[in-house]
Amino acid sequence: MTYQPADLPASPAEALPLVTIVALCYNHAPFLAEALDSIRAQTYPHLEVILVDDASTDESPNVLRRYAAANPGWQLLLLPENLGNCRAFNRAFRQGRGAYFIDFATDDVLLPERVARQVACFQRLPPDYGVVYTDAELIDEASGYVRHHYRRAGGQLHPRPASGWVFADVLSRYFISTPTMMMRRAVLEQLGGYDEALAYEDFDFWVRAARDFQFYFLDQVTTRKRLHPASMSRRGYQPNDPFLASTIAVCRKALRLCRTPTERAALAVRLRWELRQAVRWGNLGEARALYALLTAAHAVRPLDWVLGQYAGLRGR
Repeated sequence: MTYQPADLPASPAEALPLVTIVALCYNHAPFLAEALDSIRAQTYPHLEVILVDDASTDESPNVLRRYAAANPGWQLLLLPENLGNCRAFNRAFRQGRGAYFIDFATDDVLLPERVARQVACFQRLPPDYGVVYTDAELIDEASGYVRHHYRRAGGQLHPRPASGWVFADVLSRYFISTPTMMMRRAVLEQLGGYDEALAYEDFDFWVRAARDFQFYFLDQVTTRKRLHPASMSRRGYQPNDPFLASTIAVCRKALRLCRTPTERAALAVRLRWELRQAVRWGNLGEARALYALLTAAHAVRPLDWVLGQYAGLRGR
């Protein structure tokens, strides 16, 4: 189903749901103007914008000050020390008033009808739908088109999107383009925002949100997501990688949230893949933790056992 801006009721802006855009910045100076101009270009009339600078060391704070001065309704939060995305977002979430929230990294770009289309979609969904996500254009650092998030072949999308109760899906595989999400305020309130103990937010948010709320895939492109090869390489499975430690912490939560054998089997798919990567890159302590989770899920296969024994022997 395709939603157009006309799907929004012909009402004064104040009668429409307030949408809070939390614009998170850390050293995004080369991309800030394009990102912030894309907020200003939104066709949706009822926005709350909170600009958050996470102690950038480039010219970002000055750019943000100029935009805040030119847009008096925008709020500006300049953090004195770097908190990381989870804590920085929570600072803004706690002061935001929106019925819906967008976590917007200021190296990405919102297409003009992004907010209007997602709000229109939410207004047609039952209240237990907590997230609407979409397709995205992936762009390079010069804003050049690379590809879409979802590849289209034979009438199918790859990775396969999912709608409805997606808890098992988010356990087993990555398929959501995080920057495209619009989140219902009630979801974030129930979760207490992002988990500030983690190095990244999306996997944990998906797992905890999908337990009690449905997700909806809107098959439209609403966002341009910027790719940074250097930052992507830092998320590899290097020794003492904080992302891997956070993944293990989320998997522990997920195991406690599983209610059925099907859900435990879905989690085992992810645990098995993470175990292989941990062994491959020499993260033997993390490999032992992942093997322990597979054991607790009653999902150990012969190769898992071999890798678990290897990690145990080499880690002594």
